[in-house]
Amino acid sequence: MIAEIDGVHLHLAHPDELSVQWVGQEDVMRQLLAAWLVIDERDMPMNPRLIGKPGVGKTTLAYAAAQRLGREVYIMQATSDTRPEDLLVSPVIEGEGKLKYVASPLVTAMIRGGIVILDEGNRMSEKSWASLAPLLDNRRYVESIVAGVKIKAHSMFRLVSTMNDDSSTFDLPEYIHSRLQPQILIDFPSYDEELAILKENLPFADEEILEYVTEFLQHAHAADERYSARDGINIARFTMKLQHMAKDRVQRVDALRTAILETLGDEALRYTPKR
Repeated sequence: MIAEIDGVHLHLAHPDELSVQWVGQEDVMRQLLAAWLVIDERDMPMNPRLIGKPGVGKTTLAYAAAQRLGREVYIMQATSDTRPEDLLVSPVIEGEGKLKYVASPLVTAMIRGGIVILDEGNRMSEKSWASLAPLLDNRRYVESIVAGVKIKAHSMFRLVSTMNDDSSTFDLPEYIHSRLQPQILIDFPSYDEELAILKENLPFADEEILEYVTEFLQHAHAADERYSARDGINIARFTMKLQHMAKDRVQRVDALRTAILETLGDEALRYTPKR
């Protein structure tokens, strides 16, 4: 796909297509959809940020919300090395002495009226965030110095940034912080919700394995450990593989404890259910 802006041809990114389902916690889904809503011709969509521990489903929530709206979704992974041109337009050599301009997933979403998920946004430096400042207020545009164009956002364009609440991230500058509102907190799910998440991701798994893993995760949540449903999926999957590979029948609990140990380490064993 190619879009022309002020005589410059931009090669667009392809939308992401994931098979995900948001399970439980409908309140945070409602908050996210409300933030994107426009209720009057003088109103504007907001730019929410989803905050929570790694693995609680921030990206899944954002993607599922976009799916409910029937929109194209573009996921852009932020890192400490992300540069302003990575967020906007990058020049690529094509043939002898010829450049082509490649739009980022974010800029593609702006042009096509899609939804961009800026994943782990607080791993990105202030310099990179500064290039997005005019996009996040009522101006709704970015300027690419590389391509020499100003790109205005489609009226249907929406943005959300996910952010981990750990120490390996940058503090957002205040002028960006005030533009990324509201802040939507995603906590660990309840027992029933977490079990449903495991079943959704591992529909072929033995229910007793999933129940054991869910109990383990709930014990860990109560102690404020950072283990997540993502860890639980890995534990359950590894347990099933251990059982499948065993020549003699491995006891389910032994396989589960081995999977927990090898996935999360010795400290995690203290949260195993007493069975």
